[in-house]
Amino acid sequence: MNFYFSAAQVLDRLDAKQGSIKGLIATLPEKDRKRTSALVIETLKYKAPLNDVIHEAQLLKEERKKLTSANLTLVLVHDLLLSNGGIQAGDGPIKQAVLRHKTRLKAELQKLKIKRGVASDAELALFGDTRASQIPRYARVNTLICSTEIAVEYFVSQGFKLSSPFDEKSNNKGFSKDEHISDLLLFHPQISFQDDAFYKAGKIILQDKASCFPATVLNPPATKDTAVIDATAAPGNKTSHLSALMQNKGKLFAFEKDKRRFNTLEMMLSKAKCKNVKLVNADFLTTDPLDRDLSMVTHILLDPSCSGSGIVNRLDYLLEQEQESESDQGERLHKLASFQLLMIKHGMKFPNVKKIVYSTCSVHAIENEHVVAEALKSDEAKHGNFKLATASEVLPQWPRRGLPQEIDDPRLAQSLVRCMPGDDKTNGFFVSCFIRNEVSDEPVLRNDARKSKRRLEDKSDQLAADAQTGDGPRKKKRKKKNRKTLVS
Repeated sequence: MNFYFSAAQVLDRLDAKQGSIKGLIATLPEKDRKRTSALVIETLKYKAPLNDVIHEAQLLKEERKKLTSANLTLVLVHDLLLSNGGIQAGDGPIKQAVLRHKTRLKAELQKLKIKRGVASDAELALFGDTRASQIPRYARVNTLICSTEIAVEYFVSQGFKLSSPFDEKSNNKGFSKDEHISDLLLFHPQISFQDDAFYKAGKIILQDKASCFPATVLNPPATKDTAVIDATAAPGNKTSHLSALMQNKGKLFAFEKDKRRFNTLEMMLSKAKCKNVKLVNADFLTTDPLDRDLSMVTHILLDPSCSGSGIVNRLDYLLEQEQESESDQGERLHKLASFQLLMIKHGMKFPNVKKIVYSTCSVHAIENEHVVAEALKSDEAKHGNFKLATASEVLPQWPRRGLPQEIDDPRLAQSLVRCMPGDDKTNGFFVSCFIRNEVSDEPVLRNDARKSKRRLEDKSDQLAADAQTGDGPRKKKRKKKNRKTLVS
């Protein structure tokens, strides 16, 4: 019965908007994850018709003393009506409360099919974005454990054939190497790796091609002195990619403020054998750029929360969220853009950072080109002498670039990377790269950085004071707070 309780808890958290389907499933214990995730996904596909059946059968009303959880009832009724094996749990009061209404529930399901004019149960299910079928299943070889050559040999030994993943003659067994990302393999979209030995051993990591772009563009050196930050690290795909590019050398600080997602990150990086990662269960925005260790960071990856509007093969279409009004969506996007800009500006405050990659899985210009344009105009960018990297430094072989009409200087669009859902055989994505112009090879010392930061703060305070008019109170200078070392 614990299996059903776990599935119901995931559904409860989805109802409370406490995470995505994929993210919440990732928090489940690995031994139960496959079974529980299958039940969650299948239940969501039939959630609306099952709720209609439960309502018409008055199940929750008749059994209100035993069935106190709507989502637990939902998963049990799913298995009773739609699973070949029925309810897979030992006998008990909760199971019996559902079984007592078996005949009525089946009758209501049949009546619903007649009402909707469908002949099978499958026709009641929700279906996702058709563009998802155009996107291969991507598997990145984890070079910390395995070489691409060995991975290719392994899959050939498993019956796969080096050819197009969509080659009809290969019976869905075709696979190939990606032309833009080294160590990335392409498979047919319907291939599952849940039981694959290489996947279980962490030798391959399931990661969309576009999601591999940020780490590839950041490309930190594989040296013992390299210091990198992944500002929003969970679930860990990009973090493990960075670790692989760094060959487990140097330091990689991975921040995640949510405890559950932090635990997921920890498990994934352990499985991937990432040994140069320092996990930090904290909000990146609360960090002190002049912290003893963090002040030496030279590369930062920023992939903050976004609208997710570019993701077409995600499972969240199953949540049946009501369409937002235009004003509600606009307000939400503005809030996200403000947060995203804040992340970039904070990253620019690190005294030795040379390169910052900002990415989203959004197709909206307000989260992409507009945020980049505002970041370039910020005091932080001017003080740090930041500019956009040239197109030759940002995936030069990738054809789709930024939208010229959405940025102040249209020429800068060539420095930006975009992916269109389906068209580019990826999810929708956006990547930009800020670099510090004419950076000295000598690291900025903490004391020098503090003096520089104080000058910037004093200048900002003076500008604010000069802007005051009339008899209103002048702004007080911001007090310096005692800073604590976050990372040891």
